[in-house]
Amino acid sequence: MLIAGFPAGAWGTNCYLVAPAAGEECVIIDPGHQAAQGVEDAVKKHRLKPVAVVLTHGHIDHVASVVPVCGAHDVPAWIHPADRYMMSDPEKALGRSIGQQLMGELTVGEPDDVKELGDGAALELAGMEFSVAHAPGHTKGSVTFRMPEQADVPPVFFSGDLLFAGSIGRTDLPGGDHAEILQSLARVCLPLEDSTVVLSGHGPQTTIGHERATNPFLREVAAGLGDGFSAAPRRGM
Repeated sequence: MLIAGFPAGAWGTNCYLVAPAAGEECVIIDPGHQAAQGVEDAVKKHRLKPVAVVLTHGHIDHVASVVPVCGAHDVPAWIHPADRYMMSDPEKALGRSIGQQLMGELTVGEPDDVKELGDGAALELAGMEFSVAHAPGHTKGSVTFRMPEQADVPPVFFSGDLLFAGSIGRTDLPGGDHAEILQSLARVCLPLEDSTVVLSGHGPQTTIGHERATNPFLREVAAGLGDGFSAAPRRGM
């Protein structure tokens, strides 16, 4: 399996291109702010053919390049219905203080073909399977994508802004809910195998086993002790 990832834009949002191998079809995950050129560079380098864009949530730092990327390759974008409005109205999604700073810089809107994700869906794209889990808390429509273990490749978990190396997503923007993100961590992350590779929306890769042992939020959830680390630093827009 080929996973080509790079941080893009002002927020260093990780965009991923996933394919069975070089020279084959691929899926693009979270083409955010200033990600379009990076996507094209990766497509050319690995001789890939994009067939879909899938989005972990609707914040502009994860979706800003959806329209040009989908348009360049004539592919659909998949997003949870609760976050779909964010593609056209990022100011409403972020609050006026952040949204107004971006409006003069970005062209917003939906690509021509938008498909909606549901909890528990199994997407068959580019010859690969992506299991979808609704994981609200960072936003109401946040989702994760999990790929099963394949031969010598461990399971891969695209966590978006739910889980980071050493942290979790912020919950102080419209639609965020701290209690809800803790519930999502318990329901979506804790059952995963320790060997699962976590590729998040920001920052370096990690594993579920490492986060289970060291991440203060995941440790607290696993212990069933509430949210004693609610004041710890969190990432994401």
